[in-house]
This record gives sequence, C-alpha cells and structure tokens, in this order.
Amino acid sequence: MNSDPKSTIAQGKAILGIEFGSTRIKAVLIDEENKPIAQGSHEWENQLSDGLWTYSTEAIWYGLQDCYADLRANVRKEYDIEIENLAAIGISAMMHGYMPFGKDADILVPFRTWRNTNTGKAAAELSELFVYNIPLRWSISHLYQAILNEEPHVKNIDYLTTLAGYIHWQLTGEKVLGVGDASGMLPIDPATKDYSAEMVEKFDNLVAPKGFPWKLLDIMPKVLVAGEESGKLTAEGAMRLDVSGHLKPGIPFCPPEGDAGTGMVATNAVLQRTGNVSAGTSSFSMIVLEKELSKPYEMIDMVTTPDGSLVAMVHCNNCTSDLNAWVNLFKEYQELLGIPVNMNQVFGLLYNNALNGDTDCGGLISYNYYSGEPITGLEEGRPLFVRSASDKFNLANFMRANLYASVCVLKIGNDILFNDEKVEVDRITGHGGLFKTPGVGQRILASALNSPISVMETAGEGGAWGIALLASFLVNNIKGQSLAGYLNDRVFLGDAGTEIAPTPEDVAGFNAYLENYKRGLAIERAATEAKA
Repeated sequence: MNSDPKSTIAQGKAILGIEFGSTRIKAVLIDEENKPIAQGSHEWENQLSDGLWTYSTEAIWYGLQDCYADLRANVRKEYDIEIENLAAIGISAMMHGYMPFGKDADILVPFRTWRNTNTGKAAAELSELFVYNIPLRWSISHLYQAILNEEPHVKNIDYLTTLAGYIHWQLTGEKVLGVGDASGMLPIDPATKDYSAEMVEKFDNLVAPKGFPWKLLDIMPKVLVAGEESGKLTAEGAMRLDVSGHLKPGIPFCPPEGDAGTGMVATNAVLQRTGNVSAGTSSFSMIVLEKELSKPYEMIDMVTTPDGSLVAMVHCNNCTSDLNAWVNLFKEYQELLGIPVNMNQVFGLLYNNALNGDTDCGGLISYNYYSGEPITGLEEGRPLFVRSASDKFNLANFMRANLYASVCVLKIGNDILFNDEKVEVDRITGHGGLFKTPGVGQRILASALNSPISVMETAGEGGAWGIALLASFLVNNIKGQSLAGYLNDRVFLGDAGTEIAPTPEDVAGFNAYLENYKRGLAIERAATEAKA
C-alpha cells in the first residue's frame, strides 16, 4: 500500500476528520493506513448569553473555515501540495444540546450547548414518562423545556439537530445523524438502532394538546449506523468548508457523530466489555454493555456506540478547567522569577510531585465546579478549595487533591455500574488532556475506578482522528467487517497501550478522600447560594 503522504493527498486518497470540541476545533488528515499525516486547529470559547451557554453560528463557520485553512497551510508547508480531493470526510462535535431551525434553514434561537442545566423540570418529567433516565443536556430535554416555557419559536421548528448534524447538513444537504449522536437526542432502541418508537409515541401524545404543526419524527434527523454513506459534499458545501475554492465537491461523508462516539473509536472501545474515559474540559466514561441495566439511574445515561451497541455513560460537566487554572498560577510565579515557561514541564513537575502526597490528600478537598454538576445535584458551580487548620497543607497534597477532584464525580457514577449492577469490563482506556503527563492521570483514575487503565500513544490524536477512522470505515472496509473488527485488524493491531493497575493503598486513599468530598458538598452548595 502506498504510504507516501504527498502521493496519498495528490491522488485524493486522504481522509479528513473534523471535530468541534468545547475549546478547540481540530482537523486530522489520515492516509490509507489510518495514520495521521496532517492537522489543523482553531481555538474558540463558548459565550454566556441571556443565562445560557452558546456558540454563534458565525463562530461555528468561522471556526470551521479557519481550522480547515490551518490544515491546508500545514499540508502546503509539509508536502508542498494543495488538497483538491479526498476519499471521505467525517464531522463530529460535542453531543446533545439544542439547534432548532425554521423552514428557511435559519436557527430559531441561539445554539444551547450540553453545558446548560436549565432543563431540570423537563428532564424529570420525561424521565418519569419514559421510565428511562433523560439527562438535562439531551436535545429532547431542551425541546420539552422550551415547550414548558411556552417559547414562541417551538411552533416554527422544521428541523432539530445537534452541532455535528447541523454542519453535516449544511455541507451535504442531508438531514441525518450517526446513531451515537442521535442517542443524545432521544433514546435509541438497541433492536432497531433507531429512535425508540414507544418514546416517540409517548412524547407526541404528551404535546398533542399544544397543537404544534409537527410530530417528533418530522423534525428529527434520520438515524444511520457506522459504515452507511450519508451524503456527499455539495458545491455550496465545498465553498463553505474551503473558502479558497480548491476542494472539489462529490466527496462521500460518513454519518456525523458525537464526541463520545469518536472517543470510543479512537480508543478501540466499541466492543462489549470495553470502555473508555475522556477527561478534558468535561469528562465522561463509556462502558459498552453486554445487556441492559436492571433499572434507570439518574446518574447514568444510556447511549450507543457508532454501530449501535448499548453504552452506559457517566457524564460530568467539570474536569480539568479548575486544575488548569491552578497550574497557571505556578506559570505566573515562574514568569515573575524571570524563568522561561514550558507548560509541559510545569504540568509534569506538579503532576508527578502530586504522587508524593498522602493517598487521602491529607484531608484537603477541591471542588472543580466551573458549572453545575447534575450527578451531585448542583445546578450552579463555584470552584472551591476546602481545608481545615489541622490538614496537611503542602504542594503535593494540594495538587493531588485537585487531580482527585477531576475524576471524583466520575467515580460516584461508576460505582453504580461496578458495585450495584456488577458490570464487568476487560479493558478501560483513558484519553484527553488529563493523561498528557505520562502515568499520572492514569494512576489517579485507576485508583478512583479500582480498575487497570490503559493509555495508547494514538489516543492523543483524539476525536478528530476517531471521526476520520469512521470515514475510513465507510470507504475502506472492503471485507465487510464489523466496526470492532475493522478497528482491531486495520487500526490497532498490536497496540494494546500502556496499562497501570491500582494499588490497594491508592484505592483506600481515594475512597477516604471521596468520603470527605461527599460530606463537604454542603459547603459547595452553600457557596453557590451565597455568592451572586
């Protein structure tokens, strides 16, 4: 097989994956052997508008175009060639949220992201109606909350989709969604790999008295599984992606997916009894189940892999933002001393020193709540560091407490799966910013989940690489393999990653910290109520 990147690009055999994360849009170009050969990126931030977290459509399109332009520039610099054609494209983005459009294809209200927690009443009522846990951030919760709020735009909805579904629609003209991302809009029936017909009927009956001109399936994207073609790049779409005009239309797209699904693909965790943990701005764990859980749990979301297998997802709104903020204080101190700053070195020194701390952090507690945290029942967040005069306050314990905080809520949710439901896993893989410093995040997470944690070198490529692999599966799966089979044989053959197992001492220390953490939640709750 030809592995020369320049020839691959020249012959139009390269594959493009683009993922919209919460702080970065990333593009990855891969070759026929699924190896990354070029990247591009664009930094962006959500905005708080009228009390809701959002990104404007202008920011979405500028970000996409700037990310692709960065990729083009890197390709020209590295290979002295222009991207004219591609074998396939995939679009991925942060899941859930609310993007309703009218008949003119204009968005009716600003994009409401996964981060918003204003849908409590809707989520609770739907969970009771469906006898199924419906999280605050799911699209159906946002839709029903808008109905409860009697928002005038609801009657005008012609199409409701996610961020990935929106971009895919605008580039291809197709109103479709990968089953993994669709499972964050409305529950999926594992037997049909489509929206639950029972829940669709229940919802339509619930809102029928409102007299809307639509029924639920009229406005939802069509559900597709991995390997199904979901449209081609239109001439208009080509110009929206590549404003330079070099990219040709007609390129096939795989189904658009959510970041949870691409994380599963990027860590080879789509097979039953495997799992992965993504730990960055937010964190979530995905465990692919052998069977349905015995009952609904408010802390556990039921979603699917990109090929439709049932997944238990524990999603936490907060992870490394507060940890990064503390590390930045040490960066500022280093700058005051006039010492050149290498952030990888700063993180490495602080993280590794944390492992010298007491396993229970000496009594120190950190709450990393930049925003509300549904699993611990908090609608708002206030970052908070708590200690008493008798605690062992030193740098190692301080950093260890902040590292523990980044996975504490994740631990609370997963205890249900492992302790109550007796779910068994053969392998859990970690990826994301928490694992960038080798060995440290792995050891912390292994202590929290009391399970060995693997990290692959390729996991650092992230979700953009994951969606590129799904696009590769669309066009290169000539043997007709399952997604898991394709990943095992064509992508991850011989790459089991580096594994760290928990020690009894670390597990006992984390559990002691967790008990302090739970007792101190009343302090966090009081802080959210006291500070305007």
